[in-house]
Amino acid sequence: MDNRLPSLIIPMPTEGYDLAVKPARIAVRKTQSEAVVRSRLRKEYEADADALIAVSQVVATHFATIAAANDYWRVVA
Repeated sequence: MDNRLPSLIIPMPTEGYDLAVKPARIAVRKTQSEAVVRSRLRKEYEADADALIAVSQVVATHFATIAAANDYWRVVA
């Protein structure tokens, strides 16, 4: 089993956002396994507003999943 994402349960939303970035990065590495190619392509998309917005949308989707798993960090008194 791959333990890169051992749990979606995270104590704070800021940690949840950091966790949301992780599966996006893992997906990129799995899709393009050659580090040299990823590095070359990064130069193309880092200045592309549409590509950057797409990345933000992917991370937002992951964050929504993590937030739901953490009951949106509701504190019950």
